[in-house]
Amino acid sequence: MAEKAKSSRWRKVLVICSVVVGIIVAMAWPYARQALMVATGYSAKRLCSEVYIAQRSPEDVWEVDLTLLPRELLSYTMMDDEKIVETSALGLVSQKAVFREGLGCTLTNGTTVARVQAMTYSPPKVESLQDDIEWPLGKKVNANLPAGVDSAKLEAALDLAFEEPDPENNPVQTRAVVVVYDGKIVAERYGEGFDKTTPLLSWSMGKSVTNSLIGLLVKKGLLDVNKPAPLKMWQGLDDGHEKITTDDILRMRSGLAFDETYGAFGDVTDMLYASYAYAERTGSSPVKQGEAQWYYSSGDTNLLTQIVRDVLADDARYHAFPTEELFHKINIHGAVFETDPSGTFVGSSYVYMTARDWARWGLLYLQDGMWNGERILPEGWVDYSCSLTPGTPLGEYGAQFWLNRGNPEGSENRKFPSVPVDYCAAQGFETQRVAMIPSRKAVIVRLGLTPKRGGFPEDRFFAAVLEALPGS
Repeated sequence: MAEKAKSSRWRKVLVICSVVVGIIVAMAWPYARQALMVATGYSAKRLCSEVYIAQRSPEDVWEVDLTLLPRELLSYTMMDDEKIVETSALGLVSQKAVFREGLGCTLTNGTTVARVQAMTYSPPKVESLQDDIEWPLGKKVNANLPAGVDSAKLEAALDLAFEEPDPENNPVQTRAVVVVYDGKIVAERYGEGFDKTTPLLSWSMGKSVTNSLIGLLVKKGLLDVNKPAPLKMWQGLDDGHEKITTDDILRMRSGLAFDETYGAFGDVTDMLYASYAYAERTGSSPVKQGEAQWYYSSGDTNLLTQIVRDVLADDARYHAFPTEELFHKINIHGAVFETDPSGTFVGSSYVYMTARDWARWGLLYLQDGMWNGERILPEGWVDYSCSLTPGTPLGEYGAQFWLNRGNPEGSENRKFPSVPVDYCAAQGFETQRVAMIPSRKAVIVRLGLTPKRGGFPEDRFFAAVLEALPGS
Protein backbone atom coordinates (compact mmCIF):
# COMPACT_ATOMS: atom_id res chain seq x y z
CA MET A 1 0.00 0.00 0.00
CA ALA A 2 2.81 2.40 0.92
CA GLU A 3 4.53 1.77 -2.41
CA LYS A 4 1.27 2.35 -4.29
CA ALA A 5 0.67 5.65 -2.43
CA LYS A 6 4.25 6.78 -3.18
CA SER A 7 3.84 5.95 -6.86
CA SER A 8 0.57 7.89 -6.95
CA ARG A 9 2.25 10.92 -5.41
CA TRP A 10 5.02 10.81 -8.02
CA ARG A 11 2.47 10.63 -10.83
CA LYS A 12 0.73 13.69 -9.41
CA VAL A 13 4.06 15.53 -9.17
CA LEU A 14 4.87 14.61 -12.79
CA VAL A 15 1.45 15.74 -13.96
CA ILE A 16 1.80 19.04 -12.10
CA CYS A 17 5.30 19.56 -13.50
CA SER A 18 4.09 18.77 -17.00
CA VAL A 19 1.26 21.24 -16.63
CA VAL A 20 3.62 23.95 -15.33
CA VAL A 21 6.10 23.34 -18.12
CA GLY A 22 3.26 23.44 -20.66
CA ILE A 23 2.01 26.73 -19.26
CA ILE A 24 5.51 28.23 -19.38
CA VAL A 25 6.02 27.04 -22.96
CA ALA A 26 2.60 28.34 -24.00
CA MET A 27 3.33 31.74 -22.44
CA ALA A 28 6.84 31.95 -23.90
CA TRP A 29 6.00 30.70 -27.41
CA PRO A 30 4.52 33.96 -28.76
CA TYR A 31 7.71 35.78 -27.80
CA ALA A 32 9.92 33.03 -29.16
CA ARG A 33 7.89 32.91 -32.36
CA GLN A 34 8.20 36.68 -32.86
CA ALA A 35 11.98 36.49 -32.40
CA LEU A 36 12.19 33.64 -34.91
CA MET A 37 9.95 35.54 -37.35
CA VAL A 38 12.35 38.47 -37.28
CA ALA A 39 15.40 36.24 -37.70
CA THR A 40 13.96 34.22 -40.58
CA GLY A 41 12.42 37.27 -42.22
CA TYR A 42 15.62 39.29 -42.06
CA SER A 43 17.78 36.48 -43.41
CA ALA A 44 15.38 35.47 -46.20
CA LYS A 45 14.93 39.05 -47.38
CA ARG A 46 18.65 39.89 -47.24
CA LEU A 47 19.67 36.69 -49.01
CA CYS A 48 17.08 37.16 -51.73
CA SER A 49 18.05 40.76 -52.50
CA GLU A 50 21.80 40.27 -52.34
CA VAL A 51 21.69 37.17 -54.56
CA TYR A 52 19.13 38.21 -57.18
CA ILE A 53 19.79 41.97 -57.29
CA ALA A 54 23.46 42.31 -56.36
CA GLN A 55 24.35 38.96 -57.99
CA ARG A 56 26.36 37.72 -55.01
CA SER A 57 26.72 34.10 -53.94
CA PRO A 58 24.38 32.94 -51.15
CA GLU A 59 27.34 31.41 -49.32
CA ASP A 60 29.11 34.78 -49.21
CA VAL A 61 26.00 36.60 -48.00
CA TRP A 62 25.33 33.97 -45.35
CA GLU A 63 28.89 34.00 -44.02
CA VAL A 64 29.56 37.75 -44.24
CA ASP A 65 26.32 39.74 -44.10
CA LEU A 66 24.30 37.72 -41.60
CA THR A 67 26.77 37.28 -38.75
CA LEU A 68 24.52 39.14 -36.29
CA LEU A 69 21.92 36.35 -36.49
CA PRO A 70 21.93 33.05 -34.53
CA ARG A 71 22.85 31.13 -37.65
CA GLU A 72 23.27 27.87 -35.71
CA LEU A 73 19.46 27.94 -35.39
CA LEU A 74 18.83 28.84 -39.03
CA SER A 75 19.02 27.15 -42.40
CA TYR A 76 18.21 28.35 -45.90
CA THR A 77 17.06 26.95 -49.22
CA MET A 78 17.57 28.65 -52.60
CA MET A 79 14.89 27.93 -55.22
CA ASP A 80 16.68 29.46 -58.18
CA ASP A 81 14.12 28.43 -60.81
CA GLU A 82 11.50 30.64 -59.17
CA LYS A 83 13.96 32.99 -57.43
CA ILE A 84 12.62 32.22 -53.98
CA VAL A 85 14.61 31.99 -50.75
CA GLU A 86 13.26 30.18 -47.70
CA THR A 87 14.85 30.34 -44.27
CA SER A 88 13.84 28.15 -41.36
CA ALA A 89 14.48 28.27 -37.62
CA LEU A 90 14.73 24.72 -36.26
CA GLY A 91 11.78 23.79 -38.45
CA LEU A 92 9.48 25.76 -36.14
CA VAL A 93 9.18 29.00 -38.09
CA SER A 94 10.03 29.65 -41.73
CA GLN A 95 9.72 32.58 -44.10
CA LYS A 96 9.97 33.00 -47.85
CA ALA A 97 11.26 35.94 -49.85
CA VAL A 98 10.35 36.20 -53.53
CA PHE A 99 12.16 38.15 -56.27
CA ARG A 100 10.11 40.03 -58.88
CA GLU A 101 11.64 41.70 -61.93
CA GLY A 102 11.71 45.47 -61.47
CA LEU A 103 10.50 45.38 -57.85
CA GLY A 104 13.15 43.27 -56.12
CA CYS A 105 12.43 40.96 -53.21
CA THR A 106 9.72 40.87 -50.59
CA LEU A 107 8.55 38.50 -47.90
CA THR A 108 5.23 36.71 -48.25
CA ASN A 109 3.72 37.71 -44.90
CA GLY A 110 -0.07 37.90 -45.19
CA THR A 111 -0.12 36.79 -48.80
CA THR A 112 0.98 33.98 -51.11
CA VAL A 113 3.94 33.33 -53.35
CA ALA A 114 1.69 33.44 -56.41
CA ARG A 115 0.30 36.87 -55.54
CA VAL A 116 3.76 38.24 -54.92
CA GLN A 117 5.05 36.78 -58.19
CA ALA A 118 2.16 38.41 -60.06
CA MET A 119 3.39 41.82 -58.91
CA THR A 120 6.00 42.91 -61.47
CA TYR A 121 7.22 46.02 -63.24
CA SER A 122 9.15 46.05 -66.49
CA PRO A 123 11.16 49.28 -66.87
CA PRO A 124 11.16 50.77 -70.36
CA LYS A 125 14.28 50.02 -72.34
CA VAL A 126 16.73 52.89 -72.52
CA GLU A 127 20.01 53.35 -74.31
CA SER A 128 22.91 52.21 -72.16
CA LEU A 129 25.26 54.87 -70.90
CA GLN A 130 28.02 55.53 -73.40
CA ASP A 131 31.63 54.75 -72.58
CA ASP A 132 32.96 57.91 -74.26
CA ILE A 133 30.66 60.37 -72.46
CA GLU A 134 31.83 61.66 -69.11
CA TRP A 135 30.10 60.75 -65.86
CA PRO A 136 27.43 61.60 -64.74
CA LEU A 137 25.80 61.52 -68.20
CA GLY A 138 27.95 58.60 -69.32
CA LYS A 139 30.41 56.04 -67.97
CA LYS A 140 33.73 57.75 -68.61
CA VAL A 141 35.70 58.98 -65.60
CA ASN A 142 38.41 61.45 -66.58
CA ALA A 143 41.78 60.67 -65.03
CA ASN A 144 42.73 64.34 -65.13
CA LEU A 145 41.71 65.87 -61.81
CA PRO A 146 40.31 69.40 -61.57
CA ALA A 147 42.75 72.11 -60.54
CA GLY A 148 43.39 72.22 -56.81
CA VAL A 149 42.48 68.60 -56.08
CA ASP A 150 45.26 66.85 -54.16
CA SER A 151 45.42 63.26 -55.42
CA ALA A 152 47.81 62.10 -52.69
CA LYS A 153 45.49 63.36 -49.94
CA LEU A 154 42.53 61.72 -51.67
CA GLU A 155 44.34 58.39 -51.75
CA ALA A 156 45.13 58.78 -48.05
CA ALA A 157 41.44 59.47 -47.33
CA LEU A 158 40.45 56.32 -49.22
CA ASP A 159 43.09 54.34 -47.33
CA LEU A 160 41.45 55.55 -44.11
CA ALA A 161 38.03 54.41 -45.35
CA PHE A 162 39.30 50.89 -46.04
CA GLU A 163 41.46 50.45 -42.93
CA GLU A 164 40.71 47.48 -40.64
CA PRO A 165 42.42 48.31 -37.33
CA ASP A 166 40.43 45.69 -35.35
CA PRO A 167 38.69 43.31 -37.79
CA GLU A 168 37.79 40.74 -35.14
CA ASN A 169 35.99 43.07 -32.71
CA ASN A 170 35.10 46.01 -34.93
CA PRO A 171 35.01 45.10 -38.63
CA VAL A 172 34.71 48.13 -40.91
CA GLN A 173 34.15 46.33 -44.24
CA THR A 174 33.93 49.33 -46.55
CA ARG A 175 32.57 48.18 -49.90
CA ALA A 176 32.58 51.36 -51.97
CA VAL A 177 33.70 54.98 -51.83
CA VAL A 178 33.02 57.57 -54.51
CA VAL A 179 34.03 61.22 -54.18
CA VAL A 180 32.54 63.84 -56.49
CA TYR A 181 33.91 67.37 -56.76
CA ASP A 182 32.39 70.04 -59.00
CA GLY A 183 30.33 67.44 -60.86
CA LYS A 184 33.20 65.03 -61.55
CA ILE A 185 34.29 61.78 -59.91
CA VAL A 186 37.72 62.52 -58.44
CA ALA A 187 38.19 59.35 -56.36
CA GLU A 188 36.72 55.86 -56.33
CA ARG A 189 37.58 52.55 -54.69
CA TYR A 190 35.86 49.22 -54.01
CA GLY A 191 36.28 46.37 -51.57
CA GLU A 192 37.05 42.82 -52.61
CA GLY A 193 34.15 41.29 -54.52
CA PHE A 194 32.50 44.66 -55.29
CA ASP A 195 32.89 47.09 -58.16
CA LYS A 196 31.24 49.99 -60.01
CA THR A 197 28.50 47.66 -61.31
CA THR A 198 27.46 46.20 -57.93
CA PRO A 199 24.08 47.39 -56.62
CA LEU A 200 24.39 48.19 -52.91
CA LEU A 201 21.70 48.44 -50.26
CA SER A 202 20.47 51.79 -48.97
CA TRP A 203 19.05 50.85 -45.61
CA SER A 204 17.74 54.19 -44.27
CA MET A 205 19.21 56.18 -47.16
CA GLY A 206 15.99 55.05 -48.80
CA LYS A 207 14.23 57.63 -46.62
CA SER A 208 15.96 60.40 -48.52
CA VAL A 209 15.09 58.80 -51.86
CA THR A 210 11.48 58.79 -50.65
CA ASN A 211 11.88 62.55 -50.13
CA SER A 212 12.57 62.72 -53.89
CA LEU A 213 9.27 60.98 -54.67
CA ILE A 214 7.35 63.42 -52.48
CA GLY A 215 9.15 66.30 -54.19
CA LEU A 216 8.05 64.97 -57.59
CA LEU A 217 4.41 64.97 -56.46
CA VAL A 218 4.81 68.55 -55.24
CA LYS A 219 6.31 69.60 -58.59
CA LYS A 220 3.39 68.02 -60.44
CA GLY A 221 0.91 69.92 -58.25
CA LEU A 222 -0.47 66.68 -56.81
CA LEU A 223 0.50 67.30 -53.18
CA ASP A 224 0.75 70.16 -50.68
CA VAL A 225 3.02 69.06 -47.84
CA ASN A 226 1.50 71.59 -45.44
CA LYS A 227 -1.97 70.08 -45.70
CA PRO A 228 -3.20 66.97 -43.87
CA ALA A 229 -1.60 63.84 -45.25
CA PRO A 230 -3.84 62.35 -47.98
CA LEU A 231 -3.79 58.82 -46.64
CA LYS A 232 -6.90 56.77 -47.41
CA MET A 233 -6.54 54.85 -44.14
CA TRP A 234 -7.01 58.11 -42.19
CA GLN A 235 -10.03 59.42 -44.07
CA GLY A 236 -13.00 59.99 -41.80
CA LEU A 237 -10.99 59.66 -38.57
CA ASP A 238 -11.43 62.11 -35.72
CA ASP A 239 -8.73 61.00 -33.31
CA GLY A 240 -5.77 63.20 -34.25
CA HIS A 241 -4.58 61.28 -37.31
CA GLU A 242 -6.52 63.61 -39.60
CA LYS A 243 -4.47 66.62 -38.39
CA ILE A 244 -1.06 65.15 -39.26
CA THR A 245 0.43 66.89 -42.30
CA THR A 246 2.82 65.45 -44.87
CA ASP A 247 5.40 67.93 -43.58
CA ASP A 248 4.98 66.47 -40.08
CA ILE A 249 5.73 63.02 -41.48
CA LEU A 250 8.67 64.22 -43.59
CA ARG A 251 10.18 65.81 -40.48
CA MET A 252 9.33 62.84 -38.27
CA ARG A 253 7.03 64.86 -36.07
CA SER A 254 3.93 62.80 -36.77
CA GLY A 255 3.33 62.13 -33.09
CA LEU A 256 2.46 58.49 -33.76
CA ALA A 257 3.24 56.03 -30.98
CA PHE A 258 5.57 53.95 -33.16
CA ASP A 259 8.61 52.43 -31.45
CA GLU A 260 11.89 52.60 -33.40
CA THR A 261 13.47 49.95 -31.18
CA TYR A 262 15.52 47.35 -33.00
CA GLY A 263 15.49 43.75 -31.90
CA ALA A 264 12.96 40.97 -31.82
CA PHE A 265 10.08 42.92 -30.27
CA GLY A 266 10.27 46.49 -31.60
CA ASP A 267 7.63 48.00 -33.87
CA VAL A 268 10.13 48.59 -36.65
CA THR A 269 11.35 44.99 -36.86
CA ASP A 270 7.80 43.70 -36.59
CA MET A 271 6.90 46.01 -39.48
CA LEU A 272 9.79 44.94 -41.71
CA TYR A 273 9.78 41.19 -41.01
CA ALA A 274 6.37 40.15 -39.73
CA SER A 275 3.82 42.43 -41.41
CA TYR A 276 1.92 42.59 -44.70
CA ALA A 277 1.33 46.33 -45.22
CA TYR A 278 4.05 48.39 -43.55
CA ALA A 279 2.24 51.72 -43.79
CA GLU A 280 -0.87 50.27 -42.14
CA ARG A 281 1.33 48.82 -39.41
CA THR A 282 2.50 52.38 -38.66
CA GLY A 283 -0.66 54.30 -39.48
CA SER A 284 -2.73 52.28 -37.04
CA SER A 285 -0.54 53.46 -34.17
CA PRO A 286 -2.34 55.88 -31.84
CA VAL A 287 -1.47 59.57 -31.80
CA LYS A 288 0.40 60.62 -28.68
CA GLN A 289 -1.22 63.26 -26.52
CA GLY A 290 0.37 66.71 -26.37
CA GLU A 291 2.66 68.49 -28.80
CA ALA A 292 4.36 66.25 -31.34
CA GLN A 293 8.10 65.96 -30.80
CA TRP A 294 10.79 64.93 -33.26
CA TYR A 295 11.24 61.17 -33.09
CA TYR A 296 13.16 59.19 -35.69
CA SER A 297 10.71 56.71 -37.19
CA SER A 298 11.07 54.32 -40.11
CA GLY A 299 7.33 53.91 -39.88
CA ASP A 300 6.82 57.55 -40.83
CA THR A 301 8.76 57.07 -44.06
CA ASN A 302 6.63 54.13 -45.09
CA LEU A 303 3.60 56.36 -44.65
CA LEU A 304 5.20 58.66 -47.24
CA THR A 305 5.50 55.90 -49.83
CA GLN A 306 1.86 55.04 -49.11
CA ILE A 307 0.95 58.69 -49.69
CA VAL A 308 2.57 58.45 -53.13
CA ARG A 309 0.56 55.31 -53.84
CA ASP A 310 -2.72 56.85 -52.66
CA VAL A 311 -2.17 60.09 -54.60
CA LEU A 312 -1.31 58.34 -57.86
CA ALA A 313 -4.22 55.93 -57.32
CA ASP A 314 -2.98 53.52 -59.95
CA ASP A 315 -0.57 50.73 -59.05
CA ALA A 316 0.94 50.42 -62.53
CA ARG A 317 1.72 54.13 -62.53
CA TYR A 318 2.93 53.92 -58.93
CA HIS A 319 5.37 51.08 -59.53
CA ALA A 320 6.76 52.90 -62.57
CA PHE A 321 7.04 56.24 -60.76
CA PRO A 322 10.52 56.04 -59.13
CA THR A 323 12.17 54.63 -62.24
CA GLU A 324 10.52 56.74 -64.91
CA GLU A 325 10.12 60.02 -63.04
CA LEU A 326 13.35 60.00 -61.02
CA PHE A 327 16.03 57.43 -61.81
CA HIS A 328 15.92 57.46 -65.60
CA LYS A 329 15.77 61.27 -65.57
CA ILE A 330 19.20 61.39 -63.90
CA ASN A 331 20.91 58.63 -65.91
CA ILE A 332 20.34 55.88 -63.33
CA HIS A 333 19.21 52.75 -65.19
CA GLY A 334 19.63 49.88 -62.75
CA ALA A 335 18.10 51.06 -59.48
CA VAL A 336 15.65 48.77 -57.68
CA PHE A 337 13.15 50.16 -55.18
CA GLU A 338 11.67 47.17 -53.35
CA THR A 339 8.13 46.81 -52.03
CA ASP A 340 6.47 45.28 -49.00
CA PRO A 341 4.15 42.26 -49.49
CA SER A 342 1.22 44.60 -50.19
CA GLY A 343 3.07 46.32 -53.04
CA THR A 344 4.01 49.60 -51.33
CA PHE A 345 7.63 50.75 -51.67
CA VAL A 346 9.69 50.25 -48.51
CA GLY A 347 11.03 53.79 -48.40
CA SER A 348 12.46 53.26 -44.95
CA SER A 349 15.01 50.67 -46.00
CA TYR A 350 15.13 49.01 -49.41
CA VAL A 351 16.68 50.79 -52.40
CA TYR A 352 19.54 49.22 -54.38
CA MET A 353 21.90 51.29 -56.56
CA THR A 354 25.54 51.18 -57.56
CA ALA A 355 27.91 53.55 -55.77
CA ARG A 356 28.19 55.67 -58.93
CA ASP A 357 24.40 55.89 -59.11
CA TRP A 358 24.17 56.88 -55.44
CA ALA A 359 26.62 59.64 -56.34
CA ARG A 360 24.41 60.71 -59.28
CA TRP A 361 21.40 60.95 -57.00
CA GLY A 362 23.46 62.98 -54.48
CA LEU A 363 24.60 65.29 -57.28
CA LEU A 364 20.95 65.99 -58.12
CA TYR A 365 20.55 67.50 -54.65
CA LEU A 366 23.88 69.31 -54.82
CA GLN A 367 22.60 70.93 -58.04
CA ASP A 368 19.36 72.16 -56.44
CA GLY A 369 17.27 69.47 -58.15
CA MET A 370 18.55 70.29 -61.64
CA TRP A 371 19.93 67.75 -64.09
CA ASN A 372 21.50 68.48 -67.46
CA GLY A 373 19.49 71.70 -67.74
CA GLU A 374 16.17 70.15 -66.66
CA ARG A 375 14.47 70.81 -63.35
CA ILE A 376 13.69 67.44 -61.78
CA LEU A 377 12.75 68.49 -58.24
CA PRO A 378 10.71 71.65 -57.57
CA GLU A 379 12.51 74.91 -57.05
CA GLY A 380 13.33 75.33 -53.37
CA TRP A 381 12.80 71.64 -52.58
CA VAL A 382 16.44 70.96 -51.72
CA ASP A 383 16.54 73.97 -49.37
CA TYR A 384 13.34 72.73 -47.75
CA SER A 385 14.66 69.19 -47.42
CA CYS A 386 17.89 70.38 -45.79
CA SER A 387 16.23 72.94 -43.52
CA LEU A 388 16.32 72.31 -39.79
CA THR A 389 13.47 70.52 -38.05
CA PRO A 390 12.82 72.25 -34.69
CA GLY A 391 13.47 70.20 -31.60
CA THR A 392 16.31 68.05 -32.89
CA PRO A 393 18.88 67.78 -30.07
CA LEU A 394 21.94 68.55 -32.17
CA GLY A 395 20.32 70.29 -35.11
CA GLU A 396 20.71 67.00 -36.94
CA TYR A 397 17.53 66.49 -38.98
CA GLY A 398 15.65 68.11 -41.83
CA ALA A 399 12.98 66.48 -44.01
CA GLN A 400 14.19 62.88 -44.41
CA PHE A 401 17.80 64.12 -44.47
CA TRP A 402 20.44 64.30 -41.75
CA LEU A 403 22.10 67.65 -41.00
CA ASN A 404 25.12 68.95 -39.10
CA ARG A 405 23.81 72.28 -37.80
CA GLY A 406 24.58 72.04 -34.08
CA ASN A 407 22.26 72.59 -31.14
CA PRO A 408 20.79 75.95 -30.07
CA GLU A 409 23.73 76.58 -27.75
CA GLY A 410 26.11 76.88 -30.66
CA SER A 411 26.97 75.47 -34.04
CA GLU A 412 30.17 73.95 -32.62
CA ASN A 413 28.02 71.32 -30.92
CA ARG A 414 27.71 69.19 -34.02
CA LYS A 415 27.69 65.49 -34.76
CA PHE A 416 30.61 65.99 -37.15
CA PRO A 417 32.77 68.80 -35.73
CA SER A 418 35.22 68.69 -38.67
CA VAL A 419 32.52 68.94 -41.35
CA PRO A 420 30.83 72.16 -42.57
CA VAL A 421 27.39 73.07 -41.24
CA ASP A 422 25.80 72.78 -44.70
CA TYR A 423 26.32 69.00 -44.67
CA CYS A 424 23.05 67.36 -45.77
CA ALA A 425 23.08 63.61 -46.08
CA ALA A 426 21.26 60.36 -46.61
CA GLN A 427 22.33 57.98 -43.85
CA GLY A 428 21.66 54.30 -43.32
CA PHE A 429 22.36 51.35 -41.04
CA GLU A 430 25.86 49.86 -41.22
CA THR A 431 27.16 53.35 -42.14
CA GLN A 432 25.71 53.89 -45.59
CA ARG A 433 26.26 57.55 -46.49
CA VAL A 434 25.62 59.95 -49.35
CA ALA A 435 26.80 63.34 -48.05
CA MET A 436 26.23 66.57 -49.96
CA ILE A 437 28.33 69.58 -48.94
CA PRO A 438 27.39 72.52 -51.20
CA SER A 439 30.04 74.91 -49.84
CA ARG A 440 32.70 72.45 -51.03
CA LYS A 441 30.94 71.36 -54.25
CA ALA A 442 31.25 67.80 -52.93
CA VAL A 443 29.28 64.57 -52.83
CA ILE A 444 30.83 61.81 -50.75
CA VAL A 445 29.50 58.24 -50.97
CA ARG A 446 30.49 55.52 -48.51
CA LEU A 447 28.84 52.09 -48.56
CA GLY A 448 29.71 49.08 -46.46
CA LEU A 449 28.90 46.61 -43.72
CA THR A 450 29.97 48.17 -40.43
CA PRO A 451 27.74 46.56 -37.79
CA LYS A 452 29.02 48.51 -34.78
CA ARG A 453 27.64 52.03 -34.37
CA GLY A 454 30.55 54.45 -34.68
CA GLY A 455 32.77 51.72 -36.07
CA PHE A 456 33.55 53.74 -39.19
CA PRO A 457 35.53 56.97 -38.54
CA GLU A 458 33.09 59.28 -40.30
CA ASP A 459 34.27 62.65 -39.04
CA ARG A 460 37.92 61.84 -39.78
CA PHE A 461 37.07 60.42 -43.19
CA PHE A 462 34.93 63.36 -44.30
CA ALA A 463 37.57 65.78 -43.02
CA ALA A 464 40.33 63.92 -44.89
CA VAL A 465 38.36 64.02 -48.15
CA LEU A 466 37.57 67.72 -47.81
CA GLU A 467 41.23 68.47 -47.02
CA ALA A 468 42.06 67.12 -50.48
CA LEU A 469 39.61 69.43 -52.26
CA PRO A 470 40.02 73.08 -53.19
CA GLY A 471 38.99 75.60 -50.54
CA SER A 472 40.24 73.57 -47.59
